[in-house]
Amino acid sequence: MWSRRAFLKSTAAVATGAYGFRWGLGRAADIPYQFDGSKFQLAAPEPNPKHGGVARLGIPNRPPHFDIHQSGTFFNIGAQGCMFDNLIRRDPRDGGKTIIPDLAHSWEITKDGKSYTFHLRQGVQFHDDAELTADDVKATFDRIVKPPEGVSIPRSILFRAVSEITARDKYTVEFKLAEPRPIDFMMSALASGWNVIVRKKTLEDYNYNLRKVVVYPGTGPFRSVRRVENEVWVMEKNPNYWNKGLPYLDGIEFYHVLPFSPEMASAILSNRVDYVLATDPVTFRKAKTMPEISTDTHYQSVVHATWTNNKKKPLDDPRVRRALNLALDHRVLVEVVKDVAPMITGGFIYPFSEFATPKEEFEKRLGHQADPTAAIKEAKGLMAAAGYANGINGLDYMVRDIAIFKLWSQAIQAMLKDALNVQCNLRTVVESVWFEDAASGHFDLAIGAIVSTLVDPSDYFNAWYGKNGPQNYSFWDNKEFQALSAQIDREVDPAKRLPLIQQAEAIMEQDPPLLPIAWETIHTVWYSYLKGLRPQGAFGVYDMVREDTFWLDKA
Repeated sequence: MWSRRAFLKSTAAVATGAYGFRWGLGRAADIPYQFDGSKFQLAAPEPNPKHGGVARLGIPNRPPHFDIHQSGTFFNIGAQGCMFDNLIRRDPRDGGKTIIPDLAHSWEITKDGKSYTFHLRQGVQFHDDAELTADDVKATFDRIVKPPEGVSIPRSILFRAVSEITARDKYTVEFKLAEPRPIDFMMSALASGWNVIVRKKTLEDYNYNLRKVVVYPGTGPFRSVRRVENEVWVMEKNPNYWNKGLPYLDGIEFYHVLPFSPEMASAILSNRVDYVLATDPVTFRKAKTMPEISTDTHYQSVVHATWTNNKKKPLDDPRVRRALNLALDHRVLVEVVKDVAPMITGGFIYPFSEFATPKEEFEKRLGHQADPTAAIKEAKGLMAAAGYANGINGLDYMVRDIAIFKLWSQAIQAMLKDALNVQCNLRTVVESVWFEDAASGHFDLAIGAIVSTLVDPSDYFNAWYGKNGPQNYSFWDNKEFQALSAQIDREVDPAKRLPLIQQAEAIMEQDPPLLPIAWETIHTVWYSYLKGLRPQGAFGVYDMVREDTFWLDKA
């Protein structure tokens, strides 16, 4: 018989203590209605930065495809991000807490919050020497806001209020909203690292789908030189970069290492690379003892979960889905991967955000209590009521080919069999297959991870849980939830908004859109001679992928 103690012993997953850090990123602080940044120029946070040298970064770069806008994984943006710029961006010098100019140097926002006007820099060149214009920005966001047939963009959901995008002249672009949204929400959406600007002609040349286009022109600080599948992606400095003085590096070599893997650990500890993110806790603890290395830990905009295919019986029954969720011992699941990946427990809302139920109250809920006895009893009753008292056989459980998902899937397989006699067949696949099969519904259960752009529920409630949401891999549709979600989007009063969010959470507890496993944190490790990076207090790893402020302080 499976037991908590036996499984922990068999996987050698020994608890090493909780994480006590706090998330530092709140609202985009004090965004002005009018801002003149025509004189603004980004530089490294340290004095007297040096030019030259090539940085070696251990970054996964085995993408499922090459279209950044359509992607939902760091396997794309980690290496590709440095080739592009954004309309506005988050400041890499303060962990992304502040929004600063980028391709747009200035902006005006109307007092009613329904019009955003941006003024572009003149003379900015794409890597193919074409000049950036407002038409390129308009074409980029037209595709993001309303993707054409066959194109799915996870961030589209952020711009549902946008009714029109206009290129008012060659260097001015205006976004009009059908109804106002909080300014910090809209500016944060525009500043997302995912929303890179691409050429209108590029989109036209490839019928607005860049999934198979390995390299397409950006305006960013680096450009592609060479790529070897599953090995390395080499970049060189863009000599015509508009932000004079940047980048400091002559180039970057992105070496493909999987998150939390032994290869990543070996690469950083032996100094074959200068920097890694998403390394395992054992390596992180070792790195902290090495005086030549710097480290940081911060929250990540990722939920790890199992999706239940609502298109298939019996997973279309809320009672079955709730029973499966109650059968999972979340504390054990976090401990199972404790020496592989840093995780924290939680439900359907970012557990460290201002919107989350306080931990003490959350841990009193059925399914999240230290003693799982009551949760298992309830789960068995739900299965019996749904007509599956004797269990379920032969569920196809699709597993993304990463170490933590392999460990978790085995643990979950054992938990479901032991508690409910639900039997699963594990099927491990690479990223490209996982995302294709998840989107098409070719699975019963699927374990993996998805990301959000913002910590605000108006982002991920729509993208993850909304009907036809781009990352709603369960194909979940709860009409009461959808109505509440629309109210949450429109409500700008925080005092009125929070009760609506709590109501939505209560609905998901009874009718789970997915089975949450854990919420990710990030261990970043780099050699102290690599300067110009300040990840402290960041939310996620997707907004600071430019590396334009990186520099090497060594001979």
